[in-house]
Amino acid sequence: MHAALDIFRALGDPTRLRIVHLLRAMELAVGEIAQVVGQSQPRVSRHVRILAEAGLVERRKEGNWVFLRLSRTPPVAPFLTLFDRLEPSAAEALWQAADLARLAAVRADRARAAESYFAEHAEQWDAIRSLHVAEADVEAAMIALLAREPIGRMLDIGTGTGRMIELFGGQADAVTALDRSPDMLRLARAKLPQDAGDKYALLLGDFLDLPLDPASVDTVLLHQVLHYAQAPETVIAEAARVMASGGRVLIADFAAHEREELRTRDQHARLGFSDDQIAGWFAQAGLALERVETLPGQELTVQLWLGRRTGAQVLPIEGRISA
Repeated sequence: MHAALDIFRALGDPTRLRIVHLLRAMELAVGEIAQVVGQSQPRVSRHVRILAEAGLVERRKEGNWVFLRLSRTPPVAPFLTLFDRLEPSAAEALWQAADLARLAAVRADRARAAESYFAEHAEQWDAIRSLHVAEADVEAAMIALLAREPIGRMLDIGTGTGRMIELFGGQADAVTALDRSPDMLRLARAKLPQDAGDKYALLLGDFLDLPLDPASVDTVLLHQVLHYAQAPETVIAEAARVMASGGRVLIADFAAHEREELRTRDQHARLGFSDDQIAGWFAQAGLALERVETLPGQELTVQLWLGRRTGAQVLPIEGRISA
C-alpha cells in the first residue's frame, strides 16, 4: 500500500509526468531530459530522485553521465499499463507532442555525434576490414545461423557502435547491450529505433563480469569482440552463466592468424582462434558447439561458432586451463 501511495505522489507533478512519458519512449540521460523539458539539470535531478525513491525510475551511472529507464519491477508495472491507457487531455496532448518533437532533436544530436566518430575512425576500421570478407557477408551468415529459432531475450556483448542491435534487435523480445566504453554506448544509442521504449537496456560493464542474473538471456552475441579478451575462456564462461537452458551463443571472430600488427596497432589481445580452442572453452562452460561457418577473406578468415547451453556442470574459473 505504501508503495502505491509513493507512486501516486511521485506522479502528481506535471514535470515528473513528462519525464515518465519521455522514458516510455526511450532511455535518456538526465541532461537530455533537461534539454527536452527546458529546465535546469539540478531541477530535473530532483524530480528524478523522487521518481527513483518511488521505484518508478532506475538510475545508472555511465562515466560522467547518468542514464534513466523506467523500472520493470512488479509494483510499477500496473501503473505503467494504466499510464498507457489513459486518454490525454487536449493540453496534455499538446505538451506530449512538443516533448516528443524535442526528443527527436536529441536523437538527431546522437546521430550526428555517431557520424562524426565514424568519420574520425573510418581509415583505421577500413584498414582492418580490407583484410577480411565483406561485413555484409558476415552478417548474412549470422542471420542464417540464428534464423532457425526465436531470438528471445538477447545480449550483445561488446556492442560497440550497436550494429548487432540494428541487425537483430527488432526480432528480439528484449535487448541488453553491454560495452565498457561510455562513448561506444552513446554511439549505439543512436542506432535505437524510434519506438525503442523499455525494450532496450544499454549497460556499461565488462565482459569478464556481466551485470546480469543467471539464466536471464536466450541469445548471446559476441561480434568481433573475443579477440580483445586476455582470458577468452572467462568471457565464454560468463556468457554461459547468464544463458537459459537451451540458449544459444554466436561468436563471430577471426580464425587463428599471424598478423602481429593487429596486436600492437589495434590492441588485439588474441590473434584469432582455432575451432579446437572454442570447442574446448565451450565444453568447460557447459556449452555444446553446434555449427561452425568459415568465411575466407583476403588475408584473414572470419569464423562463426554457434554454441548451445546444455545445462551441464560448469567448472569453477580457478579449475580451468586455457587452450
